[in-house]
Parts: sequence; structure tokens; C-alpha cells
Amino acid sequence: MSEFHDDDDATANLIERRWFAACAKVKTLQDECEVMREVMEQAAMAYRGARTQLAQLEALREGLAQRLAHPEGARQPLVTFTESRRERSAA
Repeated sequence: MSEFHDDDDATANLIERRWFAACAKVKTLQDECEVMREVMEQAAMAYRGARTQLAQLEALREGLAQRLAHPEGARQPLVTFTESRRERSAA
């Protein structure tokens, strides 16, 4: 009879140790997921900033290309991307 209870205790201890190990692993993975979420948010913000800057530089490039193609219009001020956006949003 004693061996039966010893087996039950050993099984219960094994299950308990596995449960604690699983809890620890869950906490570790939750922390890793939180860090990755924060990194993804920072990357998304950096991406949006880079896309905005790219659009501004492309607009500037196109404006300069037009000036090169039509030197007679070079006396007119170059409208930048941000200025043209402000004008459109004010309208």
C-alpha cells in the first residue's frame, strides 16, 4: 500500500514541476512577445517617417527635373512637397 502512495506522490510531484515549468515558459514568452510588439511599433513609426521623407524627396526631385527640362521656368520659386500639401489642405 505504501508503494501505491509513493507512486501517486511521485506522479503528483512530476505534474507539479511540469506545471511550474510551463508557467515559467509562458511568462518568458509573454515578455518576449511584449518586447517584439514594441519593436514592431517602433519599426512601423520609422517606416512611416521614411515613407514621408521619401515622398518629399521624390517631389523635390521631380521639381528639379522640371527645372532642368525647362530652364525658362527656373526663375519661378520651387514649390516643395510640404508647401503644396499645406496649400491643398487649406483649400
